[in-house]
Amino acid sequence: MNKISGKGGDGGGSGSDSRFFTTQKKGEMHELRMELHSTDRNTKVDAVKKVIASMTVGKDVSMLFTDVLNCVQTGNIELKKLVYLYLINYAKSQPELTLLAVNTFVKDASDPNPLIRALAVRTMGCIRVDRITEYLCEPLGRALRDEDPYVRKTAAVCVAKLYDIAPDLVKERGFLEVLHDLISDSNPSVVANGVAALSEIAETSGKDVMKISASVLQKLLAALNECTEWGQVFILDSLAKYTPADGREAEGIIERVTPRLQHANSAVVMSAVKVILSYMEMMGNQNSDAVRNLTRKLAPPLVTLLNNEPEIQYVALRNINLIVQKRPTILESEIKVFFCKYNDPIYVKMEKLEIIIKLVSEKNIDQVLLELKEYATEVDVDFVRKSVSAIGRCAVKLERAAERCIGVLLELIQTKVNYVVQESVIVIKDIFRRYPNRYESIIATLCDNLDTLDEPLAKASMIWIIGEYAERIDNADELLDTFLETFEEEDPAVQLQLLTATVKCFLKNPEDTQDMVQRVLDMATEESDNPDLRDRGFIYWRLLSTDPEAAKMVVLGDKPVIEDDTFRLEPSLLNVLIGQIATLSSVYHKPPEAFVVRGTHGEGNLYGDDDEDDDDDEGGEVEYEDENDVGEDTAVDLLDMGGVAAAVPKASGGGDDMFGAAATGGTPETKARMLQVCTPEKSGGIDIQCGFRQVNGSIRMEFEFNN
Repeated sequence: MNKISGKGGDGGGSGSDSRFFTTQKKGEMHELRMELHSTDRNTKVDAVKKVIASMTVGKDVSMLFTDVLNCVQTGNIELKKLVYLYLINYAKSQPELTLLAVNTFVKDASDPNPLIRALAVRTMGCIRVDRITEYLCEPLGRALRDEDPYVRKTAAVCVAKLYDIAPDLVKERGFLEVLHDLISDSNPSVVANGVAALSEIAETSGKDVMKISASVLQKLLAALNECTEWGQVFILDSLAKYTPADGREAEGIIERVTPRLQHANSAVVMSAVKVILSYMEMMGNQNSDAVRNLTRKLAPPLVTLLNNEPEIQYVALRNINLIVQKRPTILESEIKVFFCKYNDPIYVKMEKLEIIIKLVSEKNIDQVLLELKEYATEVDVDFVRKSVSAIGRCAVKLERAAERCIGVLLELIQTKVNYVVQESVIVIKDIFRRYPNRYESIIATLCDNLDTLDEPLAKASMIWIIGEYAERIDNADELLDTFLETFEEEDPAVQLQLLTATVKCFLKNPEDTQDMVQRVLDMATEESDNPDLRDRGFIYWRLLSTDPEAAKMVVLGDKPVIEDDTFRLEPSLLNVLIGQIATLSSVYHKPPEAFVVRGTHGEGNLYGDDDEDDDDDEGGEVEYEDENDVGEDTAVDLLDMGGVAAAVPKASGGGDDMFGAAATGGTPETKARMLQVCTPEKSGGIDIQCGFRQVNGSIRMEFEFNN
């Protein structure tokens, strides 16, 4: 980001502008008013700076509105910028007085100095007052056809701002057509801003206003080499939404875009990757050589992104996570670059582990296991647990390497480090479920470490192993009995597993365990206030008392083998996210509609008046899974919004969009989108649904019960 210099203007004496923030004595408003009316230009500039400083720290200086407004009649561009900044801030609270500045705006829009012309148009676009827009159209129309490219590119962005306030006015005045003409402009910066404005309008309206034709396509590709880096991002994002006519055209566009992969700006690189990945689908199998060549070209720029600051690394890794799910061959031979460095932040290390698991294969498993074993001796507990879990996931993914993975896990268990042992037990349970009746010889080692288990998930996993393989463990009933001593204090997950494991043990060895199963059923049905535990206890009790053979079929029946969940995203969702690379969607791994709430156009609302948004709101809510979801309760966490139907709305006047257009007004009341939170099977025949909706700017939770 560009730093704002802190030097005083022409006249304030030496020192930085921080002096304007020093506390003024009593009567400062009167003094400021006197200084604003001073005939000395330097005094007047300093006075406006003091007003801006007070405004910046939250003081109300709206009572000086007319005094500051009088300063706008000046040829000094510095003073004019300061006054315009003040006007933008207070125009909404003083709309009537803002109209007094209209003549100045219109006059400045015809000034010989292009900087002043552009400044006037930009300011009028930022003043979000409906009555100002009537006067904006004429100067804006002239600015869009101005001879100076700086004025034209400023005016292009202003059209997008105007569309937010009055979309019908933009259509009536033909500004959209003028924006299309700007794409053919001789100046690449004007082309880029024209594309940016059309893209913003397309996002707001939900309509394809870009309409890229063959001639427009060539102009965009020509401007790509000459405009600024952010202009290139806008053009590349527009190209990503374009559908080539055939594989030949796709290949031609990719050839023009490929040089952007060497750009120094990571945003340009990611946007270029997005275009190439989108078009590779069009090239098909008949161009397999071309696809292989592109695959080789994509790897180096993605690897280079990992040499940036940790924050950029994290964003790059989240995007790479999607890319390797779509096309694992791109980085299959680059797994070493994802090995963690000692000084990587924890969030980077965690994301690297996810990618290592996705890229691991029988060719590199030995190398990966050595690395993961090293990570398991680190000091960061969360990272160690994730590393141990990664070893288990490698075993689940690669059948031939499962034995080697178990060997490493057994070595880690021998370290007797509490959290390492517990995580190892959890992942070994998954390995048993993936490969039944293969590696049960290690159960004795696990049983030797029962004393170290104190976490609910580890206990539940160990109890499941004991119950599942009770016939192979001589003292299974004694081991379960040690857990039963603290049954009432245990976590619900542990209690449920204890109940099931005890019943399994009874069905396999009824003579020695009858008293134990009776005791567990009594505790589950009579002493517990957990409805899930009670219901399961009653079901087991009735099964055992009425039909023991049926109980065996239900409790000891064959269980489905768990699947490898390395590539867990649905193909349709993955395709959507690939099209959203280099946006927030690719970081959250959720489509935009899962965390962006758009209001319909109306008084005080930011977005267009199309009916399409209403239709979307009334449609079914799709629940998306994310590998980083940490729980169902974290409704305000953007990375865990799978069950949240509406996000918290922006406060009035808070936050600007990418063009500086401040959000205004409230959010309309929406209908709650109901999601099933409890099935009739779990709740005794009652279907429970829950949803969130916005009421007067606040979030309300609503429940629906159906018997």
